[in-house]
Amino acid sequence: MKKFLCTISTFVMAIGLAHAEDKPVLSGADTAWIIVATSLVMIMTPAGLALFYGGMTRSKNILNTIGMSFMSYAIASILWVILLFSLAFGPDIGGIIGGTEYLFFNNIKVTDLQGSIPKILFASFQMTFAGITLALISGSIVERVKFSFWLVFGSLWLIFVYSPIAHWVWGGGFIGSMGALDFAGGTVVHINAGVSGLVLAILIGKRKDYGKTAIIPSSIVLTVVGAALLWFGWFGFNAGSQLAADGIAANAFIVTNTSAAFGAISWIIIEWIFAKHPTMLGAASGAVAGLVAITPAAGFVSVPASILFGLLSGVTGFLGIFVLKSKLKYDDSLDAFGVHGLCGVLGALLTGIFANPEINSIGKGLLYGNPKQLWIQFISIVVTIVYSGIITIILFYITKLFVPVRVDEESEIRGLDETEHGERGFNI
Repeated sequence: MKKFLCTISTFVMAIGLAHAEDKPVLSGADTAWIIVATSLVMIMTPAGLALFYGGMTRSKNILNTIGMSFMSYAIASILWVILLFSLAFGPDIGGIIGGTEYLFFNNIKVTDLQGSIPKILFASFQMTFAGITLALISGSIVERVKFSFWLVFGSLWLIFVYSPIAHWVWGGGFIGSMGALDFAGGTVVHINAGVSGLVLAILIGKRKDYGKTAIIPSSIVLTVVGAALLWFGWFGFNAGSQLAADGIAANAFIVTNTSAAFGAISWIIIEWIFAKHPTMLGAASGAVAGLVAITPAAGFVSVPASILFGLLSGVTGFLGIFVLKSKLKYDDSLDAFGVHGLCGVLGALLTGIFANPEINSIGKGLLYGNPKQLWIQFISIVVTIVYSGIITIILFYITKLFVPVRVDEESEIRGLDETEHGERGFNI
């Protein structure tokens, strides 16, 4: 009898231990890393992107351009806490949108976990993604829109475009459920922002002097510094998306760096061939193109594959700006579509080809015996483009009912720093 009771006791303890192993456990190392990663992604918007975009605009518009990135992060931070996190990551409703459980961060206890990190930290990390996605769009329309239009439109866009797509891909929605791979935002961030930027640029129309006078960047130095900050912050963007300090995060780190470096190299090689000299604007743009392309794939592909991502992204970004844009004659001011939209599509498709199950067991692409993955990636791209484009059009016309879209011609000539803000970027 005693032996029987000991056996039962051992069996019960084994069951208890099994359940204990299934229960999420807080990891101090993972938590510390994601706090750092969140900080890295945060600095990408009000500093990195702001300088990258600001340096490419004319000096009379530099503060306005920086302000659009700066305030994009502020708007996203406010709306994320109030509403957006719940819509993106709340309990799934029909694969389309999240519920209202987390409005104002309600029902998120400091003891609640998302994997091995606090859920409130996961929510904060995702907040930084919303901020930079909105800011990216501004690059397509700077130097001609009212600041009030940007604030109102941007708020609506985050609610009706960003949140649903984030839910579809990452929050339990239908795109993620069908097996689409987007490690850190190829569709949610870059394709989404690039397409919306292009649509807005077409709807708003060209700058008055576009194609008539030379539009000279105010400071390539600021743009290169901004690109360097983006490159630095992107390690948090991609490696942080693993939500753990582990081998997949380390792989995401090195493939991110490799793709960026090869993107810069491939871009300036093309410039050398066609323009007979390399430019630092081209090098900075190529690095960002490489970063964009590797974003959906960072946790799924090997280092050798990331070399191809970088090489192809430099070519794609260059052709998107100097061939596609010039032929179609749209005024995408800072080439948000050419770099983020097109290279986002490139990266999403390449992920479907090169996703390596030896890197991450949940990703298996065409080269590893799963041709279906490429089709799934294609469907996710098409859905994102169609939804983002259509809803951007609708939101544009809704916003237009309440606030004017464009500054007047005199203000555009004088510059938006003075007419919109009563300031100057350079008091010289």
